[in-house]
Amino acid sequence: MSPEDELSPYLSDEELRQALELLFFAYRDFTGEPDAILASDGFGRAHHRVIYFVKRNPSITVNHLLGILKITKQSLSRVLGQLINEGYINQQTDSSDRRRRTLTLTPKGEALEGRLTGCQSARIGGAYRAAGAEAVKGFKAVLTQIINADDRARFTGGGPHTD
Repeated sequence: MSPEDELSPYLSDEELRQALELLFFAYRDFTGEPDAILASDGFGRAHHRVIYFVKRNPSITVNHLLGILKITKQSLSRVLGQLINEGYINQQTDSSDRRRRTLTLTPKGEALEGRLTGCQSARIGGAYRAAGAEAVKGFKAVLTQIINADDRARFTGGGPHTD
């Protein structure tokens, strides 16, 4: 039996639709608790993504963050401006290139990021423990293949990607 034959039961329309539904429900539940935390500060998911990737990539440049998020400068400017003005993110001029701006979390930003990531890590950790090691490897493989090919190189799986 070839590997393609083994996968054919999982490639039926029904199996694909079940996968879509699972992703929709998982995303809803994965984002639910953080959404409530963010809403209490007047923030949304765009703020969460910025905070997460600034934490994951200390001293990230604005351009690198734009590349990760794949949003317009205008969209990032609005969200980033709010996070800077409210004391969650520091923006500094890069000492090696005065044209670049780097971003880091403030202690207030670190605390918010910890709360957001903590609840999501607990959810994923529980799912990983329940599913087992082989399922975790398979899940990572599937998610990696869902990501656009040009972004797979950006994801290291072992830590942040540098400029």
